[in-house]
Amino acid sequence: MDGKTRAHIKPGMLVNIVLKKDQRTGVLTEGIVKDLLTSSAFHHRGIKVRLQDGQIGRVQEILEEE
Repeated sequence: MDGKTRAHIKPGMLVNIVLKKDQRTGVLTEGIVKDLLTSSAFHHRGIKVRLQDGQIGRVQEILEEE
């Protein structure tokens, strides 16, 4: 599932995000969601989240359903 809809993403989920510095290359970073930073229900580039390790990026895919 993609990460464009806020309702699909919950803290504790395993996701792939693209960091700001990796937006041109599309390199994905895997991690566990700590906080959702996008307040709107949908975002065309992906919902912005903070991972448990502190990295911030937009969700590209959800790896694990909760």
